[in-house]
Amino acid sequence: MSKTLAFLICFPLVISLFYCPANGQQDFQQYTIEQFLKTTSYRGASFSPDNTKLLVSDDSTGVFNAYAIDVTTDKPTQLTDSTTDSIYAVSYFPNDERFLYTSDQGGNELNHLFVQDVNGKTQDLTPGQKLKAQFMGWSADDQFFYVGTNERDSRYFDVYEYKTDSLNREMIFKNEEGFNFVDISPDRQTLAFSKTTNRDDSNIYLLDRESGSIKLITAHEGEINFAPATFTPDGKQLVYITDRDSDFKYLEKYDLVTSKTSPVLKSDWDVSNASFSKGGKYFVVSTNEDAKTNIQVYDFATMKPFSFPAINGASITSFTISPNEQNVAIYASDSRMPNDLFYAKLPTGEPKKLTRSLNPEINPNDLVDGEVVRFKSFDGTTIPGILFKPHQAEPDAKVPALVWVHGGPGGQSRVGYRGLIQYLVNHGYAVYAINNRGSSGYGKKFEQLDNRNHGKNDLMDCVTSKKMLIKTGYVNANRIGIIGGSYGGYMTLAALTFQPDAFECGVDIFGISNWYRTVQSIPPWWESQRKSLEKELGDFSDEEYFRSISPLFHSNQIKKPLMVLQGANDPRVIQVESDEIVEAVRKNGVPVEYLVFDDEGHGFRKKENQLEAYKSILQFVDTYLKKSQADER
Repeated sequence: MSKTLAFLICFPLVISLFYCPANGQQDFQQYTIEQFLKTTSYRGASFSPDNTKLLVSDDSTGVFNAYAIDVTTDKPTQLTDSTTDSIYAVSYFPNDERFLYTSDQGGNELNHLFVQDVNGKTQDLTPGQKLKAQFMGWSADDQFFYVGTNERDSRYFDVYEYKTDSLNREMIFKNEEGFNFVDISPDRQTLAFSKTTNRDDSNIYLLDRESGSIKLITAHEGEINFAPATFTPDGKQLVYITDRDSDFKYLEKYDLVTSKTSPVLKSDWDVSNASFSKGGKYFVVSTNEDAKTNIQVYDFATMKPFSFPAINGASITSFTISPNEQNVAIYASDSRMPNDLFYAKLPTGEPKKLTRSLNPEINPNDLVDGEVVRFKSFDGTTIPGILFKPHQAEPDAKVPALVWVHGGPGGQSRVGYRGLIQYLVNHGYAVYAINNRGSSGYGKKFEQLDNRNHGKNDLMDCVTSKKMLIKTGYVNANRIGIIGGSYGGYMTLAALTFQPDAFECGVDIFGISNWYRTVQSIPPWWESQRKSLEKELGDFSDEEYFRSISPLFHSNQIKKPLMVLQGANDPRVIQVESDEIVEAVRKNGVPVEYLVFDDEGHGFRKKENQLEAYKSILQFVDTYLKKSQADER
């Protein structure tokens, strides 16, 4: 806790702290990490066959479990009771209240698909060792559903068709070339696949189930992305996403009879998804607009948009229409409101809030909105990001800051609620969630700027962002750190290694320290993405190059305090990545704090682990970014 905080009053039953700045700014409360973690995360929304309930997952028990929420009473009924591994609800069955869910083992990402019946009895639909399975959708007639598993070949996902009633299955596609199944036509005769060459080049293939022939429908020259989205409800066309002759992705359609293509929708931003309601009345399109999801619903025949009520100015992040097309489940969020679930009658019903995810002890007015802020980097490239200004911050009360680097490569920090960011901001840190070059969502040219250039110009974007923070007038120039997870963890290590004077400390959350080992040990089910990763990162056999950008082999240059957090079961960034960088930096005599969670993977899902991790992060940055700060003002 900052030494400049004045505690005006303490009540035994209130654990929030009141902050009173010297300039007379309105008081606001500070909250503990325990209070932030009483916020509940929700995900998923599947309508029950009678449309009276929604199947969701939430982590109110400390790990994710499945719940049914009554749309009339808002009352949740817990359906699973796992205390160890998170359970993520997938879907109700179309004609009964059995439901599908997925779960892995301790975060190892080897998900299996399970069915639970109305009596609570569960069955693993994908039994076996060291396999990964994923649900891939229902047939139009509800008599079948589709599952991909890599049980036969760990590199690729074969496609199985399961009967809804008996749960018997049949392999309908043996995957031997890295195809990715996306959709099946309403008559179940045509399967749509994507196949990736690299991040900037992909194709669409159609499989005729009767003949077994597979057809490339997007033959092209140069690098163009094509990705199937969905078949039209009549099965005559395939809607797909492409960036042909465009910096941004847009929608076209392919006629299965004539093989002709025609435009559907273009935007000034990337189209990220498109789908139809079950009966085809509604066509739902998502676009990624300046780090914020925009969802628009159309009449497909005319592309005339439907108008739906806004939700308190929040951004709609998902829009699930019931099979009878009379109801909709909506998730909406903003920086101060975690994803909450709403329910409405179509077409014009007023949305009803079903969940209240934010801990009621927390006043949203004490949190802050993220603002999209751009700056010119070292070479003139415009770099976007989301800036969070704490209530404490003023020119005469400057605050420390953290540059937050997202995962990836190719990820994006988004406008919306992030509990850890709000916790840090609430405790007096400005946070800039940078979308450095190479981030997605700003066109393919911007996304390609870091190809085979990692830890270099993208890192310089992070370093240059300090100037923008200092120019705000409320950030202490001598108290700026860097934090990130996964690829962002690598960027943290790269910053402390290759720009050792740029930041005062770094927090590496399961970041890569040895790129050569990492690319040699990618999970086998990433095989279909191998060429894409090589285009992005570099030739996997080029050990010299990967050593040149790996902090581990230059760790003697690290001189600023480092914190490292790691899940022992992480299949993407294995624990040795963190073990070795910690050992190496400690040899420099540099302060290093290291936390390993034995029951986590690539991300910390359990609240007890989040509690320890987030509290430790705040204590670490308080130690190295707030010490002696009062003397500098």
